[in-house]
Amino acid sequence: MTIIKTPNVPNPEKFTDPKAAVARLEELYEQATKFLCDSFANALEAGAPPERYRAYYPEIRIKTSSYGQVDSRLSFGHVSEPGTHATTVTRPDLFRSYLTQQIALLIKNHGQPVTISASETPIPVHFAVTSNPNLVVPHQGAAGFTLRDVFDVPDLTTTNDDIVNGVYDHEDEDGPLSLFTAQRVDYSLARLAHYTATDPSHFQNHVLFTNYQFYVSEFENYAREQLANPESGYTSFVSTGNVQITAPDEVLEQPLKLPQMPTYHLKRADGSGITLVNIGVGPSNAKTATDHIAVLRPHAWLMVGHCAGLRNTQALGDFVLAHAYLREDKVLDDDLPVWVPIPPLAEVQVALERAVAEVTELDGYELKRIMRTGTVASVDNRNWELRDQSGPVQRLSQSRAIALDMESATIAANGYRFRVPYGTLLCVSDKPLHGELKLPGMASDFYTTQVSRHLAIGIRAMEHLRGMPLERLHSRKLRSFDETAFL
Repeated sequence: MTIIKTPNVPNPEKFTDPKAAVARLEELYEQATKFLCDSFANALEAGAPPERYRAYYPEIRIKTSSYGQVDSRLSFGHVSEPGTHATTVTRPDLFRSYLTQQIALLIKNHGQPVTISASETPIPVHFAVTSNPNLVVPHQGAAGFTLRDVFDVPDLTTTNDDIVNGVYDHEDEDGPLSLFTAQRVDYSLARLAHYTATDPSHFQNHVLFTNYQFYVSEFENYAREQLANPESGYTSFVSTGNVQITAPDEVLEQPLKLPQMPTYHLKRADGSGITLVNIGVGPSNAKTATDHIAVLRPHAWLMVGHCAGLRNTQALGDFVLAHAYLREDKVLDDDLPVWVPIPPLAEVQVALERAVAEVTELDGYELKRIMRTGTVASVDNRNWELRDQSGPVQRLSQSRAIALDMESATIAANGYRFRVPYGTLLCVSDKPLHGELKLPGMASDFYTTQVSRHLAIGIRAMEHLRGMPLERLHSRKLRSFDETAFL
């Protein structure tokens, strides 16, 4: 019989102080990961040990016997029904502010303490060693012993989107407090570091997605302007490879090789800054990025990219504010069926329209000269123009679509799925149905004149959303019947 060694942990304890509760979560997590890191380092040096090593994620648990008097305007901060609800937690240091806020609401709305303890979910050694830069889990067979015989490895039964997708069956178990289990969060934190080449700790609460690298240089220019202004509230700019500057004239060294999704962060001390992610072209990249950024619980994400204008009255450089989405991207069909409507969020729509008006200095009826609101179609075929036009064009016409791209519907649909406020403002860069294809000369002129203004609008919209109370921004439209308490 194999002996299982575990760290000695404090007994479960009830807390009415959210900061003390989070401090205990950090204590438990640090103790568990240090135990695993030390044990793993010893095993690599001394060879296969005779015993097994295991440590557990910390856990938050609350038990309620009534529905409580909860403000019906709130979309989060309370459980949907009496009973016991729990969630495992990882990286409480990274999520300190978020956890403190969510636990405080839970205690306030239900008048009950939360219990903090070690859970029954083991921490995979792969995720534990990420906190130690001197340790790396070797590939299969390179460790000199079978890894899973000694340490726990990632388990797909606790690394999935069942809660988010509304298919989690907890009839005989505790109800979930959070949309994501600790293992699911750890999985995405590792993927984020890989795909973006920046540490998850740099991500800000407001995320802009674009599908062109041209926006990056403009974002850096804006960042340097803000760092030159001590009243801006921005503290640093982080580029790919975790290169960070805090002054406008500092040199920003670029890596020799860019990652799949280059990411840049204009930071504020409280995390309310702006992150820009160049997801490149295609719905698969859009899904990958949002699948993983969602675990950071951003307050909003917006798509600011280029699109094909579908109306003859549109001109290159015009803006499209998506009010609905024709989803022909296919990448989310298994997680979010196409019959599920993706509603526009009033708070985001107003912020975007207001930003366009402020940057262009047009308003009211005059704004219609350069911006249209309507349906955006997203497809999975970049060369859709080369196919038989009778089918695609007929569907586009029937949907009343005014623009077409490859990412917007995916980002909006995943925002809906992950309960992250979303929006889309695109810029018309070609009109393939009307003979204006995206050719090199046209593209260069277009990029020179329009990218700066478009990015400025996206940033301005985020600034408006930043000034909005969370309980107003996080719409009840995004919450289901049986919803988790945590945002």
